[in-house]
Amino acid sequence: MKKKEGWIQTLLSFALPCRGKMTVSVLFAIISVAGGFVPYLGVYQIIRMFIDKNITTAGLLQWCGVCLSGYAVQVAFYAFSTMLAHISAYTILDGLRRKVADRLMYASLGTVMSKPIGTLKSTIVDRIEDIEPPLAHMIPELSSNVLLPVIVAAALFTLDWRMGLASLATVPVALIPMAVGMKTYNSKYAGYMAANANVNSIIVEYVEGIEVVKAFNQATSSYEKFAGSVRSFRDFTMEWFKATWASMNLCLSILPTTLLAVLPVGILLYRSGDMAPAKLALCLMLALGIVGPLVKATTFINVCKSMEYAVQDTRELLDMEELPEAKHPAQLHGSNIILKDVSFSYTGKTQEGVLHHIDLEMLSGTFTALVGPSGCGKSTVARLIARFWDVTEGAVSIGGVDVRDIPLKQLANQVSFVTQDNFLFECSLKENIRLGKPAATDEEVFAAARAAQCEEFISRLERGWDTPAGDAGKQLSGGERQRIAIARAILKDSPIVILDEATAFTDLENEDKIQQSILALSKGKTLLVIAHRLSTIQNADQIVVLQKGEIVDRGVQKELLSRCPLYQKLWQAHVGSKHWAVGAEAIKIKEEQAYV
Repeated sequence: MKKKEGWIQTLLSFALPCRGKMTVSVLFAIISVAGGFVPYLGVYQIIRMFIDKNITTAGLLQWCGVCLSGYAVQVAFYAFSTMLAHISAYTILDGLRRKVADRLMYASLGTVMSKPIGTLKSTIVDRIEDIEPPLAHMIPELSSNVLLPVIVAAALFTLDWRMGLASLATVPVALIPMAVGMKTYNSKYAGYMAANANVNSIIVEYVEGIEVVKAFNQATSSYEKFAGSVRSFRDFTMEWFKATWASMNLCLSILPTTLLAVLPVGILLYRSGDMAPAKLALCLMLALGIVGPLVKATTFINVCKSMEYAVQDTRELLDMEELPEAKHPAQLHGSNIILKDVSFSYTGKTQEGVLHHIDLEMLSGTFTALVGPSGCGKSTVARLIARFWDVTEGAVSIGGVDVRDIPLKQLANQVSFVTQDNFLFECSLKENIRLGKPAATDEEVFAAARAAQCEEFISRLERGWDTPAGDAGKQLSGGERQRIAIARAILKDSPIVILDEATAFTDLENEDKIQQSILALSKGKTLLVIAHRLSTIQNADQIVVLQKGEIVDRGVQKELLSRCPLYQKLWQAHVGSKHWAVGAEAIKIKEEQAYV
């Protein structure tokens, strides 16, 4: 079994693309630290001049210049270090988000859909952003804040080993309360992250479900759930704070007390004649120089823990299993689609399968329809053809080649997929259609839109084709949104077209227009339609009837109406609902006439 990679190792692997800049950043941080020592040396020399009564203007100016130069080096190289670290950090963040997007694209749809949308958003936007502080700050700043006390302590030991020991005397004392506070830190932080995730999910649920909450008059109970989760998060956080504030504050109070040991030891050494006054002053200044970096280093404890979770969450997405992909383009012969003994299960266990031993052939240029009760596996067949998942058993082939042997990009170019959930991206309607063919001209986009019967309703919008999808979505009906999606597929011009319940939300008024759009889209294509509205598929070359993941019959409309009980039942239900809709429309017209 492969050993699980530690989060620090993972973090460093994220930094590999910018390892050159990160290395220079650390080197500049070290130079900055070295520059910070120069003023100590300058002040030491000035003190010696006063003690030795050897003061000259030139000497004072010289050492003041040295101090200023050291400070300038410290500030300049710290700025260079931080700049390089930030450039590297945001370059790495950009690369990580692209890697995650690629992984989502090449992972199976089932794997991606099994993860809550809130979790994906949190990881891609928030958790990856949490990786920025250590990359941009920890590597240069923490390295210098740890390095500085070490160099200071080494310098004190060089000046006098007793002063070196004295400068470190209070550090172990400060670490005792920190160690006590850290005993439960991991478990408390895990609880904090769980509570934070819970309150975030409740907030998202409340906001997204506000329409349902209001419609069913559930504001009181839903708000109580929302308020309760917020209170619970507050109480947990405050309890954790109260449990640790004493030990952490005690630690931070003891750390700056290096003079408690250094000053008396220095005075004793001075009185015994073992240390000159100027050296004593230098030792006292160096001892104080340990304090700041150590305190800053402790502030990175929470950052490190947050980092650990961020890295783990990001790594989880990056480790999602990808669909195996062929390396070389396949030689396809036409656009025939063949499913041979196909079985599929979301769990991978045949006995829990959604499809069972499906044999189906769709010839190039023909119109095939899949019908059946909800949950019978119609959409699963369509998604296996587009290879959103891989079959559990059997094979799906296009143009005589198993889809698993076709590169995903080539397969995507072969298939246009229109579903009942017609998602519009946050850009103009024109650009939403152009997604089908990014290099298309405006004229090509308009031609596709005309074929999909879009011009009539787009002309009603104030900004027309340039209307943002978010604004248009509030004004468009479900059928109109479907025609935008169909126009996108027409522009793509793939040899295979799959319509998965593409007319599910179409009203009677728009059904004829949708039918015309579908005819324009499917002309000369291999067409697979999954539909509840059987009137849209009655002219299909073959209608395949599914039930409980198995094919129970196939044929043309006339044949199925004469021999297939399930199809007869579906047709009667469709005709009945259509009559009900027409009757309802007639009643509405009569009511309107009564008011005239």
